[in-house]
Amino acid sequence: MSTSILFSYILLGFTLAAPIGPVNSARLDKGIKNGFWHAWVVGAGSMIADGIFMLMVYLGMVHFLEIPIIQIFLWLFGGFVLIYTGIESIVGANSINLDNLRGKDSLAKCFLTGFIMSITSPLSILFWLGIYGSVLAKTVQMNGTSSLLIYSSMIFLGLTLWDILVAALTTGFRKFLKMGSLKAISVISGASLVGFGVYFGYQGIVSLFG
Repeated sequence: MSTSILFSYILLGFTLAAPIGPVNSARLDKGIKNGFWHAWVVGAGSMIADGIFMLMVYLGMVHFLEIPIIQIFLWLFGGFVLIYTGIESIVGANSINLDNLRGKDSLAKCFLTGFIMSITSPLSILFWLGIYGSVLAKTVQMNGTSSLLIYSSMIFLGLTLWDILVAALTTGFRKFLKMGSLKAISVISGASLVGFGVYFGYQGIVSLFG
């Protein structure tokens, strides 16, 4: 098992986490408002959900997610969570105060935000079924089943590195941002989450009545 192959799986996990989506929007918002640990905990919640999806694919339990009523529930509930969080971010932008900003949101709330956003996201589910499922198939074909756990751990390590990087970046940005910038970022992040939520909700309604 070469170091270059292990590194490629770490890189895969890193790039899987990178695209801008609901979790990264929330991570940036919480990190810039509250600091490193709040951003990291949002990502940690998301990673726990990702780990559950990976485990489900690994154990072959994916058929449960193919049940139509489960998919509709995830679309609708995921949409509700995103819209609620987005509106909360937009409404709260006007009350941002640099003096009492840090620690405004509890770490537990940030963790739940990341976890619920990921665990109820059909896009995350399809993403992991498609990407991770194909990675598992390729790994088994090339190396057999003995290396699956090691390669899966490398993907998860890549997710962790991305979470630490984003948390560190938001902490660094925070030091240079003025009051107006913080409010603008909060509104933009909130609008992004509402947009994702509306899309999820629309897909759920189409699936329910279609």
